[in-house]
Amino acid sequence: MNIIKTKLDGVVVVEPKVFGDHRGWFMETYNETIFLEAGIDVTFVQDNQSFSAIKGTLRGLHYQLNPKAQTKLVRCTRGSIYDVAVDIRKGSSTYGEWFGIELSAENKKQLLIPKGFAHGFMTLTDDVEVQYKVDEFYSPENDRGIIWNDSEIGVEWPMDIKPVLSAKDEQAPLLKDADNNFIYGEG
Repeated sequence: MNIIKTKLDGVVVVEPKVFGDHRGWFMETYNETIFLEAGIDVTFVQDNQSFSAIKGTLRGLHYQLNPKAQTKLVRCTRGSIYDVAVDIRKGSSTYGEWFGIELSAENKKQLLIPKGFAHGFMTLTDDVEVQYKVDEFYSPENDRGIIWNDSEIGVEWPMDIKPVLSAKDEQAPLLKDADNNFIYGEG
């Protein structure tokens, strides 16, 4: 398993080693020892899975407030997505900056998004399944979001189309107006 740092402190790309033969392939999608050796100390408590039928579906940008903030380990197991993390930690040198990567069933890459980051993805194909681990249970009262096209953030989504959005995501606020209790350096 290869863990690659990104420009955003704490956001890492996880590239599993895939072992294949005439029968198919095998890979580890998570290994606590390897994560700990890379300085990632997280205990996952819940696995989630989503299905998006239509290419251009956009989910996000989502996060949960402290004390119910979540670290996520995201992978795409059918189709492909453009996965995005946005630093929303006040006081961070990369506050408001984003990182994006294509995750697909084919490339098998994963993205680890720690607490203090908003997360979203756009489907690049029809019939997409995304699976992710989280280290905190879902908390409706702490569930928050930021509008996907906030010009202050400037995410460069890969498709120049009007995305398919939920009613909740259509109404999400700008980062500057969002409910946010993340302070850089505070756990």
